Amino acid sequence: MTANVVGIDIGSVAVRAVEVSDAGRTNATLVRYHEVSLPEGAVSRGEVLEPNTVAAAIKQLWSDAGFKSKNVVLGMGNHRVLARDLSVPKMPMKRIREMLPFQVQDLISVPVADALLDFYPISESEGESGPQINGLLVAAIKESVLGNVKAVELAGLTPVEVDLIPFALSRSIFRGARTDDAVVQIDVGAGTTTVVITYAGVPQFVRLIPTGGDDLTQALMLRLSITAEEAEQLKRSLGLGLAAPGNEAAVTVIREVTTELINSLRNTVNYFVNTRQSVPVTRIVLTGGGAHLKGFSDALTEVTRLPMVAPDPSLSVGLGRGVKADALKQTQGTYLVALGLALGSKA
Repeated sequence: MTANVVGIDIGSVAVRAVEVSDAGRTNATLVRYHEVSLPEGAVSRGEVLEPNTVAAAIKQLWSDAGFKSKNVVLGMGNHRVLARDLSVPKMPMKRIREMLPFQVQDLISVPVADALLDFYPISESEGESGPQINGLLVAAIKESVLGNVKAVELAGLTPVEVDLIPFALSRSIFRGARTDDAVVQIDVGAGTTTVVITYAGVPQFVRLIPTGGDDLTQALMLRLSITAEEAEQLKRSLGLGLAAPGNEAAVTVIREVTTELINSLRNTVNYFVNTRQSVPVTRIVLTGGGAHLKGFSDALTEVTRLPMVAPDPSLSVGLGRGVKADALKQTQGTYLVALGLALGSKA
Protein backbone atom coordinates (compact mmCIF):
# COMPACT_ATOMS: atom_id res chain seq x y z
CA MET A 1 0.00 0.00 0.00
CA THR A 2 1.21 3.48 -0.80
CA ALA A 3 2.30 5.24 2.41
CA ASN A 4 0.68 8.55 1.48
CA VAL A 5 -2.04 9.49 -0.99
CA VAL A 6 -3.71 12.81 -1.83
CA GLY A 7 -7.39 13.36 -2.49
CA ILE A 8 -8.05 16.21 -4.95
CA ASP A 9 -11.37 18.04 -5.10
CA ILE A 10 -11.50 20.18 -8.26
CA GLY A 11 -14.27 22.72 -7.78
CA SER A 12 -15.51 25.70 -9.76
CA VAL A 13 -13.73 28.28 -7.61
CA ALA A 14 -10.84 26.34 -6.07
CA VAL A 15 -8.88 23.13 -6.09
CA ARG A 16 -8.55 21.52 -2.66
CA ALA A 17 -6.33 18.67 -1.57
CA VAL A 18 -5.84 16.53 1.53
CA GLU A 19 -2.85 14.23 2.08
CA VAL A 20 -3.43 11.12 4.19
CA SER A 21 -0.98 8.50 5.39
CA ASP A 22 -2.02 4.85 5.76
CA ALA A 23 -5.19 5.47 3.76
CA GLY A 24 -7.63 2.58 3.98
CA ARG A 25 -6.43 1.54 7.45
CA THR A 26 -8.07 2.25 10.78
CA ASN A 27 -5.13 4.43 11.81
CA ALA A 28 -5.21 6.70 8.75
CA THR A 29 -3.77 10.14 9.50
CA LEU A 30 -4.50 13.51 7.91
CA VAL A 31 -1.05 14.95 7.23
CA ARG A 32 -1.82 18.27 5.52
CA TYR A 33 -4.52 20.12 3.60
CA HIS A 34 -4.66 23.25 1.48
CA GLU A 35 -6.55 24.99 -1.33
CA VAL A 36 -5.72 27.32 -4.24
CA SER A 37 -8.25 29.53 -6.01
CA LEU A 38 -9.11 28.98 -9.66
CA PRO A 39 -9.90 31.72 -12.19
CA GLU A 40 -13.47 31.93 -13.41
CA GLY A 41 -14.18 29.60 -16.33
CA ALA A 42 -11.34 27.13 -15.72
CA VAL A 43 -13.79 24.61 -14.26
CA SER A 44 -17.53 24.43 -14.75
CA ARG A 45 -19.75 22.18 -12.60
CA GLY A 46 -16.81 19.97 -11.69
CA GLU A 47 -15.61 19.57 -15.27
CA VAL A 48 -12.19 20.90 -16.24
CA LEU A 49 -12.43 23.22 -19.26
CA GLU A 50 -8.88 24.61 -19.12
CA PRO A 51 -6.51 21.75 -18.20
CA ASN A 52 -3.35 23.88 -18.32
CA THR A 53 -4.82 26.50 -15.99
CA VAL A 54 -5.94 23.87 -13.50
CA ALA A 55 -2.58 22.08 -13.76
CA ALA A 56 -0.80 25.33 -12.89
CA ALA A 57 -3.05 25.75 -9.83
CA ILE A 58 -2.33 22.18 -8.73
CA LYS A 59 1.42 22.76 -9.05
CA GLN A 60 1.04 25.87 -6.89
CA LEU A 61 -0.98 23.84 -4.39
CA TRP A 62 1.81 21.28 -4.06
CA SER A 63 4.42 24.00 -3.70
CA ASP A 64 2.52 26.10 -1.15
CA ALA A 65 1.41 23.25 1.11
CA GLY A 66 4.40 20.93 0.75
CA PHE A 67 2.47 17.85 -0.33
CA LYS A 68 4.83 14.88 -0.54
CA SER A 69 2.92 12.22 -2.45
CA LYS A 70 2.30 12.39 -6.18
CA ASN A 71 -0.30 9.62 -6.06
CA VAL A 72 -3.75 11.19 -6.17
CA VAL A 73 -7.42 10.19 -6.11
CA LEU A 74 -9.86 12.28 -8.15
CA GLY A 75 -13.55 12.79 -7.51
CA MET A 76 -16.44 12.96 -9.98
CA GLY A 77 -19.93 14.09 -9.12
CA ASN A 78 -21.58 16.53 -11.52
CA HIS A 79 -24.49 16.48 -13.96
CA ARG A 80 -22.48 14.16 -16.22
CA VAL A 81 -22.46 11.43 -13.58
CA LEU A 82 -25.47 9.36 -12.56
CA ALA A 83 -26.26 6.71 -9.98
CA ARG A 84 -29.16 4.30 -10.39
CA ASP A 85 -30.52 1.39 -8.36
CA LEU A 86 -29.52 -1.91 -9.94
CA SER A 87 -29.91 -5.57 -8.97
CA VAL A 88 -27.80 -8.24 -10.65
CA PRO A 89 -27.43 -12.03 -10.26
CA LYS A 90 -25.00 -12.93 -7.52
CA MET A 91 -21.51 -13.45 -8.89
CA PRO A 92 -17.95 -12.21 -8.21
CA MET A 93 -17.55 -8.42 -8.44
CA LYS A 94 -15.07 -8.75 -11.30
CA ARG A 95 -17.68 -10.62 -13.33
CA ILE A 96 -20.40 -8.10 -12.45
CA ARG A 97 -18.28 -5.23 -13.74
CA GLU A 98 -17.48 -7.14 -16.92
CA MET A 99 -21.21 -7.66 -17.55
CA LEU A 100 -22.32 -4.05 -16.90
CA PRO A 101 -21.96 -2.80 -20.53
CA PHE A 102 -24.42 -5.49 -21.66
CA GLN A 103 -26.99 -4.81 -18.93
CA VAL A 104 -27.30 -1.06 -18.45
CA GLN A 105 -27.81 0.65 -21.82
CA ASP A 106 -31.50 1.26 -21.03
CA LEU A 107 -30.54 2.94 -17.74
CA ILE A 108 -28.24 5.61 -19.15
CA SER A 109 -28.79 8.34 -21.74
CA VAL A 110 -25.50 7.96 -23.64
CA PRO A 111 -23.94 5.05 -25.56
CA VAL A 112 -22.19 2.59 -23.25
CA ALA A 113 -18.96 3.15 -25.20
CA ASP A 114 -18.98 6.82 -24.10
CA ALA A 115 -19.37 6.05 -20.39
CA LEU A 116 -17.27 4.69 -17.55
CA LEU A 117 -19.28 2.18 -15.52
CA ASP A 118 -19.00 0.80 -12.02
CA PHE A 119 -21.19 -1.04 -9.53
CA TYR A 120 -21.43 -0.41 -5.79
CA PRO A 121 -22.89 -3.39 -3.89
CA ILE A 122 -25.20 -2.68 -0.96
CA SER A 123 -27.04 -5.86 0.00
CA GLU A 124 -28.02 -9.36 -1.07
CA SER A 125 -31.49 -10.81 -1.50
CA GLU A 126 -33.40 -13.65 -3.16
CA GLY A 127 -34.72 -12.65 -6.60
CA GLU A 128 -37.04 -14.39 -9.04
CA SER A 129 -34.08 -16.17 -10.65
CA GLY A 130 -32.08 -16.84 -7.50
CA PRO A 131 -29.67 -14.95 -5.25
CA GLN A 132 -28.95 -11.38 -6.35
CA ILE A 133 -26.85 -8.40 -5.33
CA ASN A 134 -28.59 -5.06 -4.91
CA GLY A 135 -26.59 -1.91 -5.39
CA LEU A 136 -25.95 1.26 -7.31
CA LEU A 137 -24.90 1.57 -10.92
CA VAL A 138 -22.49 4.48 -11.35
CA ALA A 139 -21.98 5.88 -14.85
CA ALA A 140 -19.82 8.85 -15.81
CA ILE A 141 -19.30 10.45 -19.20
CA LYS A 142 -15.82 9.34 -20.22
CA GLU A 143 -14.89 12.70 -21.75
CA SER A 144 -15.52 14.64 -18.54
CA VAL A 145 -13.50 12.20 -16.43
CA LEU A 146 -10.54 12.22 -18.83
CA GLY A 147 -10.47 16.04 -18.79
CA ASN A 148 -9.89 16.05 -15.05
CA VAL A 149 -7.33 13.27 -15.31
CA LYS A 150 -5.45 15.25 -17.96
CA ALA A 151 -5.15 18.31 -15.69
CA VAL A 152 -3.66 16.20 -12.91
CA GLU A 153 -1.20 14.49 -15.25
CA LEU A 154 -0.12 17.85 -16.68
CA ALA A 155 0.75 18.83 -13.10
CA GLY A 156 3.13 15.87 -12.91
CA LEU A 157 0.94 13.75 -10.65
CA THR A 158 -0.25 10.16 -10.94
CA PRO A 159 -4.01 9.52 -10.71
CA VAL A 160 -4.39 6.12 -9.05
CA GLU A 161 -8.20 6.12 -8.74
CA VAL A 162 -11.34 8.05 -9.69
CA ASP A 163 -14.11 7.88 -7.08
CA LEU A 164 -17.69 9.13 -6.84
CA ILE A 165 -17.87 12.30 -4.72
CA PRO A 166 -21.02 11.20 -2.84
CA PHE A 167 -19.20 8.07 -1.67
CA ALA A 168 -16.21 10.18 -0.61
CA LEU A 169 -18.48 12.42 1.45
CA SER A 170 -20.02 9.41 3.20
CA ARG A 171 -16.59 8.07 3.97
CA SER A 172 -15.30 11.26 5.56
CA ILE A 173 -18.49 11.81 7.57
CA PHE A 174 -19.20 8.29 8.83
CA ARG A 175 -15.81 6.59 8.87
CA GLY A 176 -15.34 5.10 12.32
CA ALA A 177 -18.75 6.34 13.53
CA ARG A 178 -21.34 3.98 15.01
CA THR A 179 -24.74 4.64 13.53
CA ASP A 180 -27.60 2.28 12.82
CA ASP A 181 -30.04 4.78 11.36
CA ALA A 182 -30.61 6.48 8.01
CA VAL A 183 -28.97 9.85 7.51
CA VAL A 184 -29.36 12.30 4.62
CA GLN A 185 -26.15 13.95 3.43
CA ILE A 186 -26.70 17.11 1.43
CA ASP A 187 -23.73 18.92 -0.09
CA VAL A 188 -24.57 22.18 -1.87
CA GLY A 189 -21.68 22.92 -4.22
CA ALA A 190 -21.20 25.68 -6.76
CA GLY A 191 -22.80 23.83 -9.68
CA THR A 192 -24.13 20.56 -8.26
CA THR A 193 -26.03 19.57 -5.13
CA THR A 194 -25.35 16.04 -3.96
CA VAL A 195 -27.81 13.99 -1.95
CA VAL A 196 -26.68 10.73 -0.36
CA ILE A 197 -28.80 8.74 2.05
CA THR A 198 -26.89 6.24 4.14
CA TYR A 199 -28.05 3.46 6.43
CA ALA A 200 -25.63 2.39 9.15
CA GLY A 201 -23.07 4.50 7.32
CA VAL A 202 -23.50 2.66 3.99
CA PRO A 203 -24.79 4.64 0.97
CA GLN A 204 -28.22 3.41 -0.11
CA PHE A 205 -29.40 6.18 -2.41
CA VAL A 206 -27.65 8.86 -4.49
CA ARG A 207 -29.01 11.81 -6.44
CA LEU A 208 -27.08 14.58 -8.16
CA ILE A 209 -29.10 17.76 -8.68
CA PRO A 210 -27.59 20.07 -11.36
CA THR A 211 -28.11 23.21 -9.26
CA GLY A 212 -25.84 24.97 -6.81
CA GLY A 213 -24.68 28.27 -5.39
CA ASP A 214 -23.52 29.59 -8.76
CA ASP A 215 -27.06 29.38 -10.13
CA LEU A 216 -28.18 31.94 -7.56
CA THR A 217 -25.22 34.20 -8.41
CA GLN A 218 -26.02 34.00 -12.11
CA ALA A 219 -29.72 34.72 -11.50
CA LEU A 220 -28.89 37.82 -9.48
CA MET A 221 -26.45 39.04 -12.14
CA LEU A 222 -28.92 38.51 -14.96
CA ARG A 223 -32.09 39.87 -13.37
CA LEU A 224 -30.51 42.80 -11.54
CA SER A 225 -27.83 43.64 -14.14
CA ILE A 226 -25.02 43.55 -11.57
CA THR A 227 -21.50 42.09 -11.46
CA ALA A 228 -20.56 38.72 -10.01
CA GLU A 229 -18.89 40.46 -7.06
CA GLU A 230 -22.04 42.44 -6.31
CA ALA A 231 -24.17 39.32 -6.59
CA GLU A 232 -21.96 37.42 -4.15
CA GLN A 233 -22.13 40.32 -1.70
CA LEU A 234 -25.93 40.35 -1.87
CA LYS A 235 -26.05 36.61 -1.26
CA ARG A 236 -23.88 36.88 1.83
CA SER A 237 -25.60 39.93 3.29
CA LEU A 238 -29.23 39.10 2.56
CA GLY A 239 -29.59 35.34 2.50
CA LEU A 240 -33.17 34.24 3.01
CA GLY A 241 -34.00 37.31 5.09
CA LEU A 242 -37.60 38.27 5.68
CA ALA A 243 -37.18 41.92 4.76
CA ALA A 244 -34.47 44.08 3.20
CA PRO A 245 -35.66 47.62 2.44
CA GLY A 246 -34.11 48.80 -0.80
CA ASN A 247 -33.22 45.27 -1.90
CA GLU A 248 -36.69 43.85 -2.50
CA ALA A 249 -35.80 42.68 -6.03
CA ALA A 250 -32.73 40.81 -4.80
CA VAL A 251 -34.72 39.19 -1.99
CA THR A 252 -37.29 37.98 -4.52
CA VAL A 253 -34.61 36.39 -6.73
CA ILE A 254 -32.89 34.72 -3.79
CA ARG A 255 -36.16 33.29 -2.50
CA GLU A 256 -37.28 32.02 -5.90
CA VAL A 257 -34.03 30.28 -6.82
CA THR A 258 -33.37 28.88 -3.35
CA THR A 259 -36.96 27.69 -2.86
CA GLU A 260 -36.71 25.70 -6.09
CA LEU A 261 -33.63 23.89 -4.81
CA ILE A 262 -35.11 23.33 -1.35
CA ASN A 263 -38.26 21.85 -2.90
CA SER A 264 -36.13 19.50 -5.02
CA LEU A 265 -34.31 18.38 -1.89
CA ARG A 266 -37.57 17.85 -0.01
CA ASN A 267 -38.98 15.79 -2.89
CA THR A 268 -35.81 13.69 -3.02
CA VAL A 269 -35.94 12.93 0.70
CA ASN A 270 -39.67 12.18 0.50
CA TYR A 271 -39.11 9.77 -2.39
CA PHE A 272 -36.64 7.77 -0.34
CA VAL A 273 -38.88 7.79 2.74
CA ASN A 274 -41.92 6.68 0.75
CA THR A 275 -40.12 3.86 -1.07
CA ARG A 276 -38.21 2.57 1.95
CA GLN A 277 -40.67 2.95 4.80
CA SER A 278 -38.84 0.41 6.95
CA VAL A 279 -35.77 2.69 7.07
CA PRO A 280 -36.46 5.73 9.29
CA VAL A 281 -34.51 8.87 8.41
CA THR A 282 -33.37 10.73 11.51
CA ARG A 283 -31.32 13.76 10.47
CA ILE A 284 -29.55 15.72 7.73
CA VAL A 285 -25.82 16.37 7.55
CA LEU A 286 -25.47 19.62 5.62
CA THR A 287 -22.24 20.65 3.90
CA GLY A 288 -20.99 22.69 0.94
CA GLY A 289 -20.40 26.37 0.30
CA GLY A 290 -23.93 26.93 -0.98
CA ALA A 291 -25.33 25.66 2.31
CA HIS A 292 -23.81 28.65 4.12
CA LEU A 293 -26.50 30.92 2.68
CA LYS A 294 -28.13 32.62 5.65
CA GLY A 295 -31.43 30.93 6.48
CA PHE A 296 -30.90 27.95 4.14
CA SER A 297 -30.53 25.41 6.92
CA ASP A 298 -33.62 26.65 8.76
CA ALA A 299 -35.70 26.58 5.56
CA LEU A 300 -34.59 23.03 4.79
CA THR A 301 -35.41 21.92 8.33
CA GLU A 302 -38.89 23.42 7.98
CA VAL A 303 -39.80 21.55 4.79
CA THR A 304 -38.19 18.20 5.69
CA ARG A 305 -38.95 18.26 9.44
CA LEU A 306 -35.50 16.82 10.03
CA PRO A 307 -32.82 18.31 12.30
CA MET A 308 -29.57 19.56 10.77
CA VAL A 309 -26.13 18.60 12.06
CA ALA A 310 -22.67 19.71 10.98
CA PRO A 311 -19.93 17.14 10.30
CA ASP A 312 -16.66 17.08 12.20
CA PRO A 313 -13.93 15.67 9.89
CA SER A 314 -11.49 15.32 12.78
CA LEU A 315 -13.61 12.43 14.12
CA SER A 316 -13.01 10.21 11.08
CA VAL A 317 -9.22 10.34 10.92
CA GLY A 318 -6.17 10.88 13.06
CA LEU A 319 -4.47 14.26 12.84
CA GLY A 320 -0.80 14.58 12.03
CA ARG A 321 1.70 16.91 13.62
CA GLY A 322 0.76 20.53 12.96
CA VAL A 323 -2.87 19.75 12.01
CA LYS A 324 -5.16 21.28 14.62
CA ALA A 325 -8.68 19.92 15.20
CA ASP A 326 -10.12 23.39 15.88
CA ALA A 327 -8.67 24.83 12.67
CA LEU A 328 -9.96 21.88 10.65
CA LYS A 329 -13.44 22.25 12.16
CA GLN A 330 -13.50 25.93 11.25
CA THR A 331 -13.17 25.03 7.56
CA GLN A 332 -16.87 24.04 7.83
CA GLY A 333 -16.53 20.90 5.75
CA THR A 334 -14.58 22.51 2.92
CA TYR A 335 -12.17 19.57 2.76
CA LEU A 336 -14.61 16.70 3.33
CA VAL A 337 -14.63 15.60 -0.31
CA ALA A 338 -10.85 15.62 -0.66
CA LEU A 339 -10.47 13.81 2.66
CA GLY A 340 -12.98 11.12 1.69
CA LEU A 341 -11.29 10.59 -1.65
CA ALA A 342 -7.93 10.02 0.04
CA LEU A 343 -9.42 7.72 2.69
CA GLY A 344 -10.95 5.50 0.03
CA SER A 345 -7.71 4.84 -1.79
CA LYS A 346 -6.84 1.21 -2.35
CA ALA A 347 -3.49 2.05 -3.92
